[in-house]
Amino acid sequence: MELLVNVRKWIEENKTAFLPPVCNKLMHRYQLNVMFVGGPNERRDYHIEEGEELFYQVQGDMCLKIIENGKQKDVVIREGEMFLLPARIPHSPQRYENTVGLVVERERLKTEIDGLRYYVGESTNVLFEKWFHCEDLGTQLIPIIQEFFNSRQYKTGKPNPDELLKETPFPLNSTSVMEPFSFSSWLNDHRGEIKQKKSLSMFGDNFETEVRGYNFSKKKEIFLKVWIIEWEEAEGIDK
Repeated sequence: MELLVNVRKWIEENKTAFLPPVCNKLMHRYQLNVMFVGGPNERRDYHIEEGEELFYQVQGDMCLKIIENGKQKDVVIREGEMFLLPARIPHSPQRYENTVGLVVERERLKTEIDGLRYYVGESTNVLFEKWFHCEDLGTQLIPIIQEFFNSRQYKTGKPNPDELLKETPFPLNSTSVMEPFSFSSWLNDHRGEIKQKKSLSMFGDNFETEVRGYNFSKKKEIFLKVWIIEWEEAEGIDK
């Protein structure tokens, strides 16, 4: 893959990949999984992983349904906004027609597994779940979703206790999430500080993920249109 990619052109060239029910196309896979997701994709499944996820809406708005402190919650991410989802929080991206969003995840360790869950109605009682090692979410979710639609649980709306784990592979996160914010507004508000320090962390020390705004100078002109994502290396992932 080329080092520099025209995102708008890439999205147009791959628009046929943004098909329901997942609408997901992977752009890059090495340490970071960089993907774009289109719409519409009305989903009832909730994804769970051990790493954090960075969302940025390129075109249009989206709604990220999550389970926060044992309750369902909607997080609306508008065009141009950024949102960092903490690890181990069940989430279900709801995307609309003619929208495109960027999602960045870290590469999974070989010992890590992801979960996909369906809940009973508007409750947080688990109806159906599958746990798997994730390599390409866009391709791996489809057969699990199809399995759910063919299941007795889907037809009856009742879980099968024998198919549910008595304990999840890792404890779910009970933290409260941040509010989405405008990326361009953040750059404008911190332009002076970025110029002085050469770079500035967007999320501080509250996350494993580090997203930085950088200052690039050329002939005394300051360019702040480039943003770089740096992920703290997890044990077992080479630099």
